[in-house]
Amino acid sequence: MGSHRRLAQPGFDRGSVALCVVSAAAAALGAVPAHATPDADTRAEVDRLYEAAEKATQAYDRAGERAGVLRREVRDAQDHIARQQQRINSLRERLGSLAGAQYRAGGIDPAVALLFSDDPDDYLDKASTLDRIGSRQAGQLQQLRSALRDLAQERAEATDKLAELERSRRAVAAHKRTVEQKLARARQLINALPAAARAAYDRASRGSRAGLPDPAGAVAADGRAAAALAAARSALGRPYVWGANGPSGFDCSGLMQWSYAHAGIHLPRTSQAQRFAGRQVPLSQARPGDLVVYRSDASHVAMYVGNGQVIHAPYPGAPVRYDPVGMMPVSSVTRP
Repeated sequence: MGSHRRLAQPGFDRGSVALCVVSAAAAALGAVPAHATPDADTRAEVDRLYEAAEKATQAYDRAGERAGVLRREVRDAQDHIARQQQRINSLRERLGSLAGAQYRAGGIDPAVALLFSDDPDDYLDKASTLDRIGSRQAGQLQQLRSALRDLAQERAEATDKLAELERSRRAVAAHKRTVEQKLARARQLINALPAAARAAYDRASRGSRAGLPDPAGAVAADGRAAAALAAARSALGRPYVWGANGPSGFDCSGLMQWSYAHAGIHLPRTSQAQRFAGRQVPLSQARPGDLVVYRSDASHVAMYVGNGQVIHAPYPGAPVRYDPVGMMPVSSVTRP
């Protein structure tokens, strides 16, 4: 997704890369001529909408990832609360057995009877009654008091997490609406193009990039990078699907996460987080398997494949494919 009309970055053979850039620019969305036409203006607006949608997609992915973390945390908290409640019930049962034994032996101790009041914690705060409690009773009551406090704190924390989870769910829904609105508007603009211009645009989106040089032969940074690169190449031709991380479709960061998972490496979900998921290297030292992050806001990511090219999920309607590394402004290169 995003404009493919930028010059290649330094660090590669300028002749071959410049040729790649010119070919890609002509084949992708079409360069805007000096005397802009309505069709060119439409393509530029579609390009802008796709870029905005990709930024919203990364925000959607980020909110979705946070919601997933919160769901796991809430589930773990609820499990722990249930175990803590069982412990409290067990403590109450043991203290109840002790009270029963005292009753059968000649009457229940008033202090133990107060155990079953609504607020045993408040009871323990009444120090004047502690002299009526035996050491065994006091120890068990203190355990109960501590358990009740822990349970109250855990319930409060779980309530906070549930509230945050709800906020994350709303954020996911808001970002989803933003993406869908921008993509729908882009599709409307494309459909409004004359038939010939629309057909040319669709052909460019589905283009095989046959004019690019063969990216084979470059050496990956290590075995894991080679495995990730092989996975990414296996996804060539699969569709761009916003918010997806495979295996049938991908957005840009989803393809990187899925590919590196095949190498046993878990990458974060978003391109912004993937930017820091390893050691940053100069673009001139990029090796196959490195992550190439684009734009100052890191809203797009691709994988370097060698020979001045990357593999990536470009934008809706364009399948996973090769493109010149300089298709957009490069902000960083990361070696996971």
